[in-house]
Amino acid sequence: MFEYEKKLQYPVKIKRTNPALAKFIITQYGGPDGELAASIRYLSQRYSMPYPELKGLLTDIGTEELGHFEMIGAIVHQLTRDMSIEEIKKAGFDTYFVDHTAGIYPQAASGTPWTAAFIQSKGDTITDLVEDMAAEQKARTTYDNILRMVDDPDVADPIKFLREREVVHFQRFGEGLRLVTDRLDSRNFYAFNPSFDRVQTR
Repeated sequence: MFEYEKKLQYPVKIKRTNPALAKFIITQYGGPDGELAASIRYLSQRYSMPYPELKGLLTDIGTEELGHFEMIGAIVHQLTRDMSIEEIKKAGFDTYFVDHTAGIYPQAASGTPWTAAFIQSKGDTITDLVEDMAAEQKARTTYDNILRMVDDPDVADPIKFLREREVVHFQRFGEGLRLVTDRLDSRNFYAFNPSFDRVQTR
């Protein structure tokens, strides 16, 4: 069960309208390496995770990613809430505006709508944790790219916070992977799975 506090995990207080920034920051709302994809990935993987502490880790991080999804939505909303038609056209935000006005819609910076094809849930502990570590690094890289193009400190500040959380999540998943690998190696499971590997005899 989740407890919801009516405040963002980190404050978002953007003073200047800038649909040009919103146009690419929205990728962390509904893009392939964004917060929605991360949350659904982890909250789906938790069901087949056999280790209670890692099931808890996936639940905790998946829930936090929902908070990050909320932050990105707030950033995009604040960047577009008072747009003029001239600003919309100048920023190249017109195609989005025609489809969604200033509503927040999950899509990548390219305009591709969010799809479950962005995520993976394999049901194999090591496979899923390696996937999760890669996902956090891809999100961190995306935030790096966003920060290279943002010159508004009101926007950069929450983006830096979100980037830091990707690094922490990567570290937590790495700890989880080491824990699982040690347990499986102690039974020689990772290198040799007796359920389908056979020892060759002569």
